[in-house]
Amino acid sequence: MKVKFVSKLNKMSEIVFLVLSKKSELKKTGLSDKHIKEITKSIENKGFGFKLNEIIEINGIKDSKLKTVYICGLGNKTKDINALDYEKIGGKITELTKLKTKASVIIDKEVNNNENIMRLGYGSILGSYSFNKYKTKNIINHKISLIEIVSNNHTKLNKDFKRYTSISDGVFYARDLVNEPSNVLFPKAYAQRIQKLRQHGLKIEVLGESKMKILKMHSLVGVGQGSQRESQLVIMHWNGAKAKKNKPICFVGKGVCFDSGGISIKPSNKMEEMIGDMGGSAAVVGTMLSLAKRKAKVNAIGIVGLVENMPDGKAQKPGDIIKSMSGQTIEIQNTDAEGRLVLADALWYAQKRFKPELMIDLATLTGAMVISLGSLIAGLFSNDDKLSSKLIDAGEDSGDQVWRFPLSKSYDKLINSKFADMKNIGMGGAGSITAAQFLQRFVNKVPWAHLDIAGTATGMPKTSTNTSWATGFGVHLLDTFVKKFYEK
Repeated sequence: MKVKFVSKLNKMSEIVFLVLSKKSELKKTGLSDKHIKEITKSIENKGFGFKLNEIIEINGIKDSKLKTVYICGLGNKTKDINALDYEKIGGKITELTKLKTKASVIIDKEVNNNENIMRLGYGSILGSYSFNKYKTKNIINHKISLIEIVSNNHTKLNKDFKRYTSISDGVFYARDLVNEPSNVLFPKAYAQRIQKLRQHGLKIEVLGESKMKILKMHSLVGVGQGSQRESQLVIMHWNGAKAKKNKPICFVGKGVCFDSGGISIKPSNKMEEMIGDMGGSAAVVGTMLSLAKRKAKVNAIGIVGLVENMPDGKAQKPGDIIKSMSGQTIEIQNTDAEGRLVLADALWYAQKRFKPELMIDLATLTGAMVISLGSLIAGLFSNDDKLSSKLIDAGEDSGDQVWRFPLSKSYDKLINSKFADMKNIGMGGAGSITAAQFLQRFVNKVPWAHLDIAGTATGMPKTSTNTSWATGFGVHLLDTFVKKFYEK
């Protein structure tokens, strides 16, 4: 779907949305006096109060091409409405017009904030997403292909909105990846799909198991040794900074394409949802796509470890001790705590090879995070206060919110092992924190943040901007983080 900003209403428009704060604003919409009179009468008859998110539908406008007018309330104080409110209105517009092909939008003249206007357009694109490729019956796809938004600043808006088009492309790409079944998106197929993104200017490398073994990445490779599918490490490069030698920002993602739990096998209930245990990697890939498509002025590296965690005669076992790429040894006490093993080697590889300015990893890491924060906010862990503040700020702006949890020596000692340098699970409590403490042992003196998106990558409450199981959480957050703090 496309969003276009125009100087005036197309006279051939059949569906128009009026996004207004009060009745008097009708006179500023550019509609004829006759239309305004008829619409005003309908408003009064229906007792419409222009409250935020209040919507009425008016059909059968006489002597007009207009077939339907929707009025969307903004409340009395437009200055108190934030960008996310406009985003939700945009999603609602798409929802109401999904069986049509085109709609026009006129926004209250008091709304002179370009960011809010663009977020309405962005929300309308997000609301158009669907994943029906495997359905053969009762398929409902959005037909809407164009939404025109009337604005005096249409030229600048069309230019600046390209960023949001890129972000939505990244979000949709991430949603598609997470929604794919694991018999389609297994590690090698996933790596091949990522390689197609070279067309957008990304440089992409793929390491198979033989190369990873040479690098002594036994922590990552060990997770997948019970699967018939070969594990992969994919490295994506974007060099957009003016100074090509600037240290890159590194994004690292957990990509467990299917997680049975391995020998420590999961209960069968909802095991099918473990196709989404690669949500962190999807967010990284989606972010790299967004940065490349909008030609972000930053140097960035995206690294995803792609594995399948299966039980087999060759599978890793509880009690095994492995040596990671860092040289540190790990006692495997639970094979279902596998994501941190993947990230351990990926993080070490990232800092050893690229000497990054900072690292951020994303992972659907712990069920404990779902208990802590549910499905609305992701957990944030970091060794750097400034980095944490920037991510929290970017989360507020983007709507991909994060909440910081503690890291400390008291929690770190809970993963000490009798037989190795550490074990891969804690003592039972504070599971999200001990998982983050484990990851921190593979981070040297580099600003680092870990985002546990176990609750937010899938299954968030349905909204006007996403009715999909997969959310694409993290893409908008990281793009905003880069745009606001690191583009030079």
